[in-house]
Amino acid sequence: MAIFKPRVLFQHQLQKRRKKRKRPGAPKKPDLSLEQILAWADSHRERTGEWPIATSGNIVDAPGEETWAAVNAALRSGYRGLPGGSSLVQLLAQERGKRNLSALPHLYTDVILTWADAHHKRAGTWPTCFSGPVAEAPGESWSRIDFCLNHGQRGLPGGTTLARLLAKRRGARNRTSLPALSQTQILGWAKDHHEKTGTWPTRDAGSILAAPLENWLSVDASLRNGGRGLPGDSSLARFLEDMLGVRNIMALPRLNSRMVLAWADAHFERTGHWPMSDSGSIIGAPNERWGGIDTALSKGTRGLGHGGSSLARFLQKHRGVRNSSNLPPLTMQKILRWADLHHGRTGAWPKEKSGPIAEAPGESWNAVEAALRGGKRGLPGGSSLAQILETERGKRNLANLPPITEEMILEWADTYRERTGKWPSYVSGPVAEGRTERWNTVNDCLRAGGRGLPGGSSLALLLAARRGARNRTSLPMFRIPQILKWAKDHFKKTGKWPTPRSGAILGAPAETWSAVDNASRSGMRGLPGNSSLAEILDDHLDERKKTRRQETRLAKKNQLGKGKEPPSIHAGPAGPNA
Repeated sequence: MAIFKPRVLFQHQLQKRRKKRKRPGAPKKPDLSLEQILAWADSHRERTGEWPIATSGNIVDAPGEETWAAVNAALRSGYRGLPGGSSLVQLLAQERGKRNLSALPHLYTDVILTWADAHHKRAGTWPTCFSGPVAEAPGESWSRIDFCLNHGQRGLPGGTTLARLLAKRRGARNRTSLPALSQTQILGWAKDHHEKTGTWPTRDAGSILAAPLENWLSVDASLRNGGRGLPGDSSLARFLEDMLGVRNIMALPRLNSRMVLAWADAHFERTGHWPMSDSGSIIGAPNERWGGIDTALSKGTRGLGHGGSSLARFLQKHRGVRNSSNLPPLTMQKILRWADLHHGRTGAWPKEKSGPIAEAPGESWNAVEAALRGGKRGLPGGSSLAQILETERGKRNLANLPPITEEMILEWADTYRERTGKWPSYVSGPVAEGRTERWNTVNDCLRAGGRGLPGGSSLALLLAARRGARNRTSLPMFRIPQILKWAKDHFKKTGKWPTPRSGAILGAPAETWSAVDNASRSGMRGLPGNSSLAEILDDHLDERKKTRRQETRLAKKNQLGKGKEPPSIHAGPAGPNA
């Protein structure tokens, strides 16, 4: 085995490397140019949206197996026809303006403050190290600026932060250097809060009204942990309890079952019903509320058991009060028996809105309906009171009626008119004798939709549109010239001017003189109101005035003709023997 000295060994290894580089038959890679590299880089950016870097892999547009790593090495070392002393990043920064993270421009305090002012004007708050990119300086971020301010990079002296800079130069609030608090100050804020809201503040009360930059949560944290001039080992609730006697819900007095039952009995005697969790304050127990009692029973606090209970369960156990969350089971047989008794007593089957069940104190048909639908209290669910009465008692279920069409309704209306001489309305009762359909249910379906009808109509609108029936909710407007024409025609045919009692208008059988008089008085159907039929005719018909004067003179003449001659003023009184 040959032994080489160190210098000989180095020369031997160098010769091996050269032989390896100059392997016979290995093709020499072509020279590169800066223009070619930039063209490949432009194509890469168009395809990917980003400039290439040394680790971007193969160059898609280059012939052979060309890589960006090889291009970067050639730019650095100066081979393949390149001058060297550069890099891919430097080339793109110089020729394409790509941001070079290893050669970023210097930062200046005044420039940073200008960017911060723009951020504050746009967002309403001063930037922090978590505010993301700087909108006015693409490529910059507030976190990098904060780092450079702290560590003294990119021309900055260091030893500060973004928060400290803005606090010093812009008066911004620095959360890492908040002003000290005092107990007197906190008391003043709490009293102001109570005066404005009627309640004492809690840690969740949000911003302090008298100091919008402060909030009650941070005050509570300082009272608990110390800091900002406060000793700690307290809380906002304990502080207000000690200083102002405010009730501390975290340190409430203990209760027992006898106390709660006494309060509940007094509530029942006073109101006639047992308290619930939303019954408000407890009379005779200052600062206590029934909601607080319910919470204590649920959580097992304040000496009231081990939790898992409630006010309703407590009263059910100790006073036998009906607990709506723990009702006895129901059966179909029981519900049908109650329905039969209801039908026998009222003559009608019960509905969801039929109120309390007389035979079962505490039960209601609404509760039965809810249990049938939701599958509660031992019932399977997915049913309803109407469905079981239809199945078990043959009651007509309005929610399961067969579909109807407008053509069917019009056919029923034609038959009704042939039988009665008038069109039906929603109060006309059954559609026909022996049928279960009624005009009011048909009208409801036309209005609200259902049973195959789209809704948005009514029986009156359908008959008006398809049969020309008169719709009293949409009568045509009255016009003064038309009324005057009807009045003249009436006078020509009867010799008298119309009055509200003259019945139907001869030229318009669907209208009446009473309707004209009512519309003129109430201001309906296009008439101004505060008038009458007589005033309309007097104001617009000169011939009616002439006729009325003639009638007045004739009436006076007839009255004088039928009466006695008035006695002479010269004649004395007639004696009995005259």
